[in-house]
Order: sequence, then C-alpha cells, then structure tokens
Amino acid sequence: MAIFSVYVVNKAGGLIYQLDHYAPRADTEKTFSFPLDLVLRLHDERVVVAFGQRDGIRVGHAVLAINGAEVNGRFTADGKDVLEFLSNPANYPVSIRFGRHRLSSNEKLMLASMFHSLFAIGSQLSPEVGSSGIEMLETDTFKLHCFQTLTGIKFMVLADPRQTGIDALLRKIYEIYSDYALKNPFYSLEMPIRCELFDQNLKLALEVAEKAGPFGPGS
Repeated sequence: MAIFSVYVVNKAGGLIYQLDHYAPRADTEKTFSFPLDLVLRLHDERVVVAFGQRDGIRVGHAVLAINGAEVNGRFTADGKDVLEFLSNPANYPVSIRFGRHRLSSNEKLMLASMFHSLFAIGSQLSPEVGSSGIEMLETDTFKLHCFQTLTGIKFMVLADPRQTGIDALLRKIYEIYSDYALKNPFYSLEMPIRCELFDQNLKLALEVAEKAGPFGPGS
C-alpha cells in the first residue's frame, strides 16, 4: 500500500501545495534494431507509443531517454528531434527507455483547477441541498480522496486503492496546515505554502498513515 501524492487547492481553484510522496516506477528500457517495431507519434510535445505493445511497453508510454540520455519533450539531450533521430538507420542499434511521462508544474496547476471545477459541478448536481461535493474518485490503480474545509481549502490525497485511514489523514493534514502554515507570520492566505515545518510534519504523517498507524491526541 502507498500514498502517491498530496495536493492543496485554495478556494479559487489555485494549486498552493503539491507533494509527490511515492511514484511507482514502470519504466522499461530496451535496445532496438532498425526498423523500430513500435509506432510513435507526437502528442502534447511528447513522443508517445501510438501502436504496438511489447515487454512492458504500452500504448501511451512516452520516450523518456535515448541511449541513457534523458529526453526533454520531443528533443534529445543534444537538441535533436526524437522522431527524426529514430527514423535514421545510422543511429541503430539504439537503447530507448519508455514510461509514463512525469507531470510538469503547469500540468499539475491545470489539473488542480479542473478538479476544482468538477467539485463545484458535483455540488450543483446533487439532488440534496448542501452537498459536500466530491469526496472520492476511484479507479483501478488509485483513489483520489478530497476534504474541503469550511473556508473552501481543499486537501486531496492520491493513494493506492487498498490504503486505509485516508479520512483521518486528510484531517491530520488540515491540522498540520493550521499549525504550521496559518500560524506562520510570513504566510499569506491563498498563497503557495513554503514552510519547512509543514513539509516535515506532512511527510511524517504520510509515513504513519502508510503503516496504518492511528492519529491520536498530540500525534
């Protein structure tokens, strides 16, 4: 079981804190000869697998590295276009590492804003007045848990579907936010959280939660 990440979104829908706690590695590196037996295409300025699956490489996986050098979007480490590089027989054999692309800071900001809108839509669609909005989204690989405070701040945790104790964790994170962000004289409401004590205590709370430990008084 694992907790993957934590997001804090202000009442306007802006991402003010994000922590990647655990990222499962699903990268696959193989050496290929020419011609490449996978169909690659450009998507959102990244080179991804459009057709063909083998040895753990799946449709949608992005090219992350070529010959051990990290790939930046659609370009190799020395600035060459990835698709042009891989279309040249002279560059083979070539070692390519595939995997799920890492979200950029801008993508995380955009996704947080989108969830804020979905939360509002969920509240409005409720047949009952005073709906608390979306509290959990479930997929086959993770669950997104959300807790909104009375002031509109949203705390979101992405965790393994089998992970327990997330409700208590969300309230613990709110407590940590109150103690180490709101009581910090240098912190401005609704602004990004940059506080070392907040980071330290949040990481400790995540470790306790992963071990299914209780959050008792003073913990």
